[in-house]
Amino acid sequence: MRHGPTVLQRKAAASTPCVCATFRKATRALTLLYDSYLRPAGLRVTQYSLLKNVIAREPVGVNQLAEATVTDRTTLTRNLRVLQQNGLIRIQEGEDRRSREVTVTPRGREAVAKATPCWEQAQAHVVGQVGVEHWRILREELDMVIALGRRG
Repeated sequence: MRHGPTVLQRKAAASTPCVCATFRKATRALTLLYDSYLRPAGLRVTQYSLLKNVIAREPVGVNQLAEATVTDRTTLTRNLRVLQQNGLIRIQEGEDRRSREVTVTPRGREAVAKATPCWEQAQAHVVGQVGVEHWRILREELDMVIALGRRG
C-alpha cells in the first residue's frame, strides 16, 4: 500500500513550475490589467468584485462572504474596512450579536455603476485575447482548481 508519490512522480513534480506560483503570477498580472481599466472609476478590481459579491447576496454575513469569495476572514475584514471607510458599504450587527452583515450603500452602488463599463471593457479585452471558447474551457478548469483548493 503506497502512502505518497513515487520517486518518479516526485521528480516529475519538481521539474514542473509550481502550480500555486504560476496561478499567483497570472492573478497578479490580471489584477494589474483590470486595475488599469478601472482606475478612471476610482476602484480597484478587488473592491469592485467585493462590492458586486455583496450586492448579489445582501444582506450578507461576513462568514458567508468569505466563503463566497474564497477569502480568509482577516483579509476580507481588512478589505471591508477600506470600503466602509470610503462609505461604500455598511457593516452592522446581524441577527445575533456575534454576526455582522454587510450591505452596499447608495454611494457604493454609484461606484459600481460608474465602474461597470470599465470592468466590461477589461473583460472584453481579456476574453477577446483568449477567445470565447478557450475562456469557457479555462473557466471550467479554474472552477475545478477552486473546488480542489476548497477541499484541501
